[in-house]
Order: sequence, then structure tokens, then C-alpha cells
Amino acid sequence: MILFPAIDLKDGQCVRLKQGDMATATIYNDDPAAQAKAFEDQGFEWLHVVDLNGAFKGQSVNSAAVGAILKATKNPVQLGGGIRTIAQIEDWLDRGLARVILGTVAVRDPDLVRQACKAFPGKVAVGIDAKGGKVAVEGWAEASSLGVIELARKFEGAGVTAIIYTDIDRDGVLTGINWDATIDLADAVSIPVIASGGLASIADIVRMTMPDARKLEGAISGRALYDGRIDPAEALAILHGRPVAEAKS
Repeated sequence: MILFPAIDLKDGQCVRLKQGDMATATIYNDDPAAQAKAFEDQGFEWLHVVDLNGAFKGQSVNSAAVGAILKATKNPVQLGGGIRTIAQIEDWLDRGLARVILGTVAVRDPDLVRQACKAFPGKVAVGIDAKGGKVAVEGWAEASSLGVIELARKFEGAGVTAIIYTDIDRDGVLTGINWDATIDLADAVSIPVIASGGLASIADIVRMTMPDARKLEGAISGRALYDGRIDPAEALAILHGRPVAEAKS
């Protein structure tokens, strides 16, 4: 079970949004590379990065910041936001990404996702962001008519390495992950699912260890880590089955 710390990039800075609204951005660090290294030093083993500007624009915008992050950490990095073509996927993987996350293009052109999975096995994840149970695209600015499970099932057998499922209504507002919808999705497909949106406290970390959640690959945490609501050592000890006191000593 993996806890993915999140770095969301807006104008080269590390920020968090509320429910995907760019106007609500809170700046947590103006040095994303230093933040990436800090997460590594805290014991995290992966990093989740989103190019927020890129998600809205449809092409990578924070490339320099992502490049600096890749140089600063030894941890594998997954990146989403504005990645829409095979050429962009290849470029990012060549630059050292562990995997790319395809969101809008997964709705607009699912065949491209399948093509990418064949060309870059084990390197392609799909991001499914939902509002009111329907998939949203273009940086969450537009709603589609697709249901979450309906979209996910389009990629069964395609080689997608993971689905990152985000409940937009809960993202950045610390109300807890939508466990029911996340686990329903994990039950409906064979592709590993990563929970995202609303992780609020150690209670959510403990929830990840419950039997029905163990099928998940993990969960993403942003604001709760930055605000100090989750202690990294305690969270990682719980997920790894270690005594919490030992992890903090």
C-alpha cells in the first residue's frame, strides 16, 4: 500500500486547490524540487505530480519545475496534466518519469491510451476525475456524460498500470476520501486503483488498511500533509505494519 505525497504545480510553485478551482490556490512552497526532496527524506517512496496549468491549457506548462523535481529526488515520479499525445508521453518518459497519467485524452481518445500502453508498457496510468459521479475533463472545467466505471472498463486488458480516481467534490477540502465510490471502482475492474481527493487524517490512513481497501494500490495525500494533519512517520508506520512509536524514534 503506497501513500503518494502530491505536488500540484501552478506557475512554477507548489500549491493546493479546493475542488479544482484555480482561484483557491494556496502556495505551500515556491521550490517544488526542495519539496520533492523533503518528501523523500520523510520516507515516502513515490511522488505524485500534477501540472495544473497544463491540465487547463492542454500541454505541459510547468516543465522546468517538473525537470527540477526529477533531478532532486530518487523516488519514482508519476505526472499528470496536459499530456495528450504519444510524443509528449515519450518525451516525459525519456526525461525520467516513472509513469504518465492520462486524463482528458482518456475520455477524448481512448485508442491513444491503448496505443501508449503498448508502446510504453508499465508506464501509463489513467486519471479519472469525477464530479457527481460523472467524469470531468480539461482540468475539471468540463463535465462529460461518462460514468466512472464505464470509462474505467474501456481500458480493461489494455495494459494500464493504475487508475487514479479523484472525487472532485472532496479534493482539497479535507472531508475524507470517498471510500465507497473508490472501492466500488476497484471491485469493478482488474486495474489497480489509487484513491485521491479529500484524504484528511490518520483515520483515512487506517481506513486504507481495512480488508476491503487492501485491493487498492494506495492513496494520494496533499493538503493534509502540508497542513500537518498527517504525520508522515506515523502514516507510513501504519501502512507498513510497524509500531508507530518505533517509526518516530
